[in-house]
Amino acid sequence: MTTQPDLLYSEEEEALRAAVRDLLADHCDAPGLIVRTESAAPHDLAAWKALADGMGLAGLLVPEEHGGQGATHREAAVVLEELGRAVAPVPFLTSAVVATEALLACGATDLVTELASGRRIGALAVALHVAPDAAHRSVRQEGGLLHGELTGIADAAAADVFLVPADDGVLHAVDAEAVTVTPQVSLDLTRPVATVTLDGAEGRPLGEAAPAVRRALRAGAGLLASEQLGLAEWTLTETVRYLKERKQFNRPVGGFQALKHRLAQLWLEVVNLRAAARNAAGALAADTDAEVAVAVAQAYAAPVAVHAAEEALQLHAGIGMTWEHPVHLYLKRAKADSLAYGTAGAHRAALARLVDLQAP
Repeated sequence: MTTQPDLLYSEEEEALRAAVRDLLADHCDAPGLIVRTESAAPHDLAAWKALADGMGLAGLLVPEEHGGQGATHREAAVVLEELGRAVAPVPFLTSAVVATEALLACGATDLVTELASGRRIGALAVALHVAPDAAHRSVRQEGGLLHGELTGIADAAAADVFLVPADDGVLHAVDAEAVTVTPQVSLDLTRPVATVTLDGAEGRPLGEAAPAVRRALRAGAGLLASEQLGLAEWTLTETVRYLKERKQFNRPVGGFQALKHRLAQLWLEVVNLRAAARNAAGALAADTDAEVAVAVAQAYAAPVAVHAAEEALQLHAGIGMTWEHPVHLYLKRAKADSLAYGTAGAHRAALARLVDLQAP
């Protein structure tokens, strides 16, 4: 008998949402975000400290015996919805989800405890665009030292430790001081990527790389849908609010039927995205049909998030085209997220394989 997924939010999840939203309102206001993207320090480490240390969210997926909260992917998804709403420049997805999942797969409990405490930030040294079932680059292991260059590593600038897959099939932990991090030009200014160069860096073997990377990227792709949901909800809500206030011909712009139809269609897409994202989070938490649920969520999430951000930009008209309005940050995040952990097309292809529904 198949268990029906629970797509609703519990009281505890709603309380968590309210707490995270209040904290982000204090740390990630739009003017401050825009100023930060123009600086040499795009990550908001003060906000991250408040989330990781103050609220314990860095260890949300870590069992209590290892210093974590012992929560599930459902709670992590709620946090990511709020981070998406704020386009918060913090390494929650990359450290508290992806790197943590890789460490849990390897049984590296000491390093998991450090990440859970928020004292250190981890980054899986796999390019952001790599899908869970896709091949990824590895570095060369020679004489116990690691050599090579890895590009497109998200949040590398904020990381204290890198989890590096090598050609010996092992995942290695490498301290940030042992590598060279070179920023790359990033479309998403709130989640920058960088090149990580290892020139004889010493790594600590953690465990088999392939299953750890696959588990980490699967969780990253599944919970990314919740971030995209939060982004889409914010852009839709702000666009509706603006169209109610903006007047033309002495009537609110939102009263024009053509715009009502566009917003209604977008609302339906966002509601469907919520169902897909919640299903993916629930499947990851229960570890039941997670591959299918993640593929479905990511096949649907990226087009909806991009559509919502594009509609927000266009319907805000002239003000939406300015640097001072934050909608461009949401569009850039939506565009970057549409490539992260596999494109929608890659996930549709994966779904076809998983359910044995091949194209003619």
